[in-house]
This record gives sequence, C-alpha cells and structure tokens, in this order.
Amino acid sequence: MVLLVTRSLPTLPRQAGPAARRAIHGVAGSGSRRVMTSRPQQLSRRSGASPASCMGPAASTASLRGSTTIRLMSTAKREKVKVLAVLYDGGKHADEVPGLLGTTQNELGIRKWLEEQGHTLVTTSDKEGENSTFDKELVDAEVIITTPFHPGYLTAERLAKAKKLKLAITAGIGSDHVDLDAANKTNGGITVAEVTGSNVVSVAEHVVMTILVLVRNFVPAHEQIQAGEWDVAAAAKDEYDLEGKVVGTVAVGRIGERVLRRLKAFDCKELLYYDYQPLSPEKEKEIGCRRVQNLEEMLAQCDVVTINCPLHEKTRGLFNKELISKMKKGSWLVNTARGAIVVKEDVAEALKSGHLRGYGGDVWFPQPAPKDHVLRYAKNPFGGGNAMVPHMSGTSLDAQKRYALGTKSILESYLTGKHDYKPEDLIVHGGDYATKAYGERAKKQ
Repeated sequence: MVLLVTRSLPTLPRQAGPAARRAIHGVAGSGSRRVMTSRPQQLSRRSGASPASCMGPAASTASLRGSTTIRLMSTAKREKVKVLAVLYDGGKHADEVPGLLGTTQNELGIRKWLEEQGHTLVTTSDKEGENSTFDKELVDAEVIITTPFHPGYLTAERLAKAKKLKLAITAGIGSDHVDLDAANKTNGGITVAEVTGSNVVSVAEHVVMTILVLVRNFVPAHEQIQAGEWDVAAAAKDEYDLEGKVVGTVAVGRIGERVLRRLKAFDCKELLYYDYQPLSPEKEKEIGCRRVQNLEEMLAQCDVVTINCPLHEKTRGLFNKELISKMKKGSWLVNTARGAIVVKEDVAEALKSGHLRGYGGDVWFPQPAPKDHVLRYAKNPFGGGNAMVPHMSGTSLDAQKRYALGTKSILESYLTGKHDYKPEDLIVHGGDYATKAYGERAKKQ
C-alpha cells in the first residue's frame, strides 16, 4: 500500500504552457500521479486502485504499443467509479494544441472534473491483443469511453469479462465497434450512448471536399508540384467538373442530408438518395433531390456515390465486387461512413481496372490501418484516383470540442444517478435498442 501525501501547488498563470503545467502536475498534481507507459514502467498500487491498473513487468511489453495515464484521487464522500478511456495518442501535437481533446494527453478535458468527484480515470491508446492495457483495465471498469477514430472494440468476449461495466460512451458518432446484442444481455443491459450530431457538419464538409478532390484530380496534380515537375496535361487528362454530374448518397440521415444541401450550390445534374425512410416532400423540394427506392438502380445513374449509412450486419461488405459492377463505369466512390461497408480488395480491383475512377474517404478496417492495407496504395489506370486519409473527417478541433462536451454530459447523467440522457444519444438502453434504425432491424430479424 502506498501512503499518498498531498501538498498545495502554486497557481499557474493562464498563459503558462503545457510544459510548465506538466512540470508541476506531473509530480504531485491534486494528490495524484501521472504515468506514461510508452516506455516500460511498473505502476504503483494505490489505495482504491484496481488490480488491473497495477501492471507488473509482464505488462511492460504491451505498454510499448501505446500510452496509458492513470491518476487516482481519494475521497470519503462518495463511492468511486472507474472510467476507462481508449483514445488515440496526440504526442507533441497534443501539447502544442490543447484543443486536441480526443487524445490520451488531453483526455476530453474530463480528468480534473472526474477526480474532483473522487472517481478514477484510466486513459490508454494500447488496445490491440489480449494483453493490451484496454483488456486488462476493462475487467473492472464501470464506464468505457472510446472514439470512432481509435475504437476499442467491445466484442461479446470482452463484454463477458467486464463484470462491472454499465455504460459505454462513443465520443463522437457511430457505435458499430460495440456488439450491441451482447451489450443488451450483459450485466442487466449495458447502456451504449454516443454524442449524436457532434460531428455531422464536420463529416459532411469532408465528403464534399473529397468529391471535389477526386473529380478535379487534385492529389496527382499536387504531388506533381511537390516533385518539382510541371505537366498540365498529365493532371488535366483525368480532371472534370462537378457541375452537371449526378450525385447519389447511400442513406440520407444527419450527414447524408447535409451533404446534399451543400452540393446544391454546385449545380449538379441531379441529386439522388437511397434510404429506407424518405425525406418529407418539403425537404426534397427545398434541397432539390429525389429518392430512388432501389440501390442498384440509383448506382447505375450516378457519376458520384457517397456512403453515409451506419455499419451493421446488413451493410457490412455491402459494396463488394457484385454491387460495384452495377455502378456507372468511370464513377467515383466516397466513403466516410465505415471501412467495413466496402470490401477493400474489390474496391482496389475496380480502381485498377478503371471501373471506378476514384475512391476516397477516411475510414478503414481495421483501425489504425496496417501499412500494407491495399487502399493505401490503390490507383486507377492513370496513377491517381486515391483520396484516402486517416480517420479525421469527424475529429476537427470544432468537432472535438462538441463531442468532449457531449461525453461529459452523458457521464454526468450517469454519475449523478439521474440517467436523464438525451433520447437521441442512446443506442441501447435497459436491455433493448433505443434507436429507430437499430431497433426496427432487430425486431424484423
């Protein structure tokens, strides 16, 4: 057992930078200790800490894969709750830009708030393999927070070991990293919630940007300049205008609708959408779009297709060789939904053959994408057509601010015992589906 002695800390001026704050708080901030396990270290056991948070030498190798931060603060006022956050590493960038809230360094801005209430926050990026910090800390965590950008996959096997887990929060939107059926059956029903709407604008803007990058053949032209070359014909031979093109979205939810609204200004020939639920006639008229009830029929008409549907059992692998063959030859495909909605090998082959002129987006499966992932390097016959980036569309600094606040709101609802969550944030709750799409799918099976 470690006796923790606290002391008063000097007040830092507002302009004090991250380094100055770490110099003080990294030693004895608020009676706590900060440990970054990007280098092998053994964590000390503190009063109130879980066995899983006290990693011995056996865990040192696993800790090399990511960083973990543990701070514990004792209180006699209320029972502690252990919160586990699986986030991506921000490195020096998170130090330079505190607005990178979704990182292991800045921890959604919730550490001080949680510690002041006597709760424990464990933050890690190490999530791969059964010896990961994620797996070890999950076993006695009551709350898990993760993001779509660095998801901690909550499989049925993992959930079965998480005997205390009551709440799973997605800091962002999209909870396909959770086995929702298993969540409904575990521990009397684990609540799965996300910060609905927090980054829909961010993703919609990224979709429009990616469409333009592909259609205007921007990437090869930019690479040409960086290489010190100048060949207008080489860039222009695969460059087109968006005006006069037919664009269709697979799903017209919060993101899909915003994409269509933004595309209206480009004077496209037609804006189409495929969705199980139609927009109101008033919205269709306002946007200038039309619903097509058959997916293959819509794909055959489109010069550009953008995927904006959630990932579930009916959309996993949806865009395979067969469905892609129904698309217009020489069309562009954009995917900012989920990587597993497409069959990556089939997309790469369609690009290589020229059936697809371009593919772009920011979603991969798995994430992070391995170095040999085929969509890192796939090209069309002209050597272009690839507009893939890391999973970044929904994690702009503005979006991070929104989903950090939303995460705190969900946590507060749980920790106060009020459970007055926003209905639109709930995915599963009380052992059942809480959203229309997921709920209706479950009942029809």
